[in-house]
Amino acid sequence: MYAASDSFSVPLPDLARTTTFRWTLVVGSAFAAFTLMLVAIVYERTERFLTARSDGVVTQQARVLSASEPDKRLDRIDWHLAQDPRAVQYVGLFAADGHRIAGNLARVPADLQIDGPAQQVMVPIGPGPSDEQLVRGIGRRLSDGSVLVIGRKIDEGAELTKIVAQTLALGLFPALCMSIVAGALLSRRAQRRVEEVNERVRRIVAGDFRERLPTRGVGDPFDQLAGSVNGMLDRIETLIHEIAGVGDDIAHDLRTPLTRVRVGLERGRANSRTLAEAQAAFDRAIGGLDQALAIVTALLRIAEIEHSQRFAGFSRVALARIVREVCDLYEPIAEEKGVKVRVQASGEPVVHGDRDLLLEAIANLVDNAVKFTPAGGHVELALLDRAGDCAVRISDTGPGISEDEREIVLRRFYRSDRSRQTQGVGLGLSLVAAIVKLHGFRLNMSAGPHCVVEIICPRA
Repeated sequence: MYAASDSFSVPLPDLARTTTFRWTLVVGSAFAAFTLMLVAIVYERTERFLTARSDGVVTQQARVLSASEPDKRLDRIDWHLAQDPRAVQYVGLFAADGHRIAGNLARVPADLQIDGPAQQVMVPIGPGPSDEQLVRGIGRRLSDGSVLVIGRKIDEGAELTKIVAQTLALGLFPALCMSIVAGALLSRRAQRRVEEVNERVRRIVAGDFRERLPTRGVGDPFDQLAGSVNGMLDRIETLIHEIAGVGDDIAHDLRTPLTRVRVGLERGRANSRTLAEAQAAFDRAIGGLDQALAIVTALLRIAEIEHSQRFAGFSRVALARIVREVCDLYEPIAEEKGVKVRVQASGEPVVHGDRDLLLEAIANLVDNAVKFTPAGGHVELALLDRAGDCAVRISDTGPGISEDEREIVLRRFYRSDRSRQTQGVGLGLSLVAAIVKLHGFRLNMSAGPHCVVEIICPRA
């Protein structure tokens, strides 16, 4: 047996679950409540205005008729009623004993306060108890003891107020419907765009990193978000290609020294006849392994700097001291090669950064300059003081960098044809670029026969 469920829920359509449509319902409900409140206010204000107007009219009429001469009062009452084609005016002149003298009222209203302000009262217009009319009336006792009653029908004001309220109420329904339709259209438009974005995202998740989120060029929040995400995807795609390229470069650059080590060991084992020959083979193998370890160490160092969380260790660093320290370090090495090293440091600029990393970056640049400058040349290390920032400039008289190589020399393992015979692993400039990027500085490199590299540092 199967137990029937006491209740079941009908799933809402996708359109009704969108935030835009729900907000449309909230705004539409608020608009409806505001319109109803406006109807109530207009109704109350209109009714008050018409009531005050009726009170003013009957009060003025009572004043005029009360002030008229007794022998002309009856004629004035008859003339007053004759000037009322819509039959909204009621006048009655009654004797002291209640007998009607003139007018279209049957008797003095029982609830009317004589000599009081205008009030809402039922006045008799016929002999029967049902022949009564709701008016705004006023009663005045005259000098001869008679009573003057004047009233004005308020049905006209009530009808006008009702028409105004109905007009506002009728305008509410189409306005509410239009807001719901507009919300549905906007929700559908947003839903289509979200579906399109989701489809593109699913392709990206599946591995198609060339896919991008759609933009319409209108500058709305969707376009701004899509632009930011597309920029992030461009960076991710670039990093993936770089990682793939770096992996190939690592395999290529490690294979050479490891192959050399293996071949050297095989030859040493086969050809060594003495201990000295065996030791020479071992020394060559150790040199090859040292080169492979240097590559791995440099890669780990670059990764450490690129993903470093050392910002908390940043402090005020005097660049002049670092420049002089690097000059003192490489001056003896340059002299052995026949290269002169000159230093020029003006001022004492201070920057915010990691002293050891900045020393390592400048030392790498000077090391490259000394390494690629032929004998008889010179290397100049200068600290330039500029408006708002300062610059560390390293220039040499070496072969320089061509225009085509100015961007790619910063890639890992890249070595130009002129540097193939020079010892190194092609990671020095990549390490410098990582340090400069970590600090938020700028690295400029000129192309030409003589290399000029600048690290531009904002002042602390």
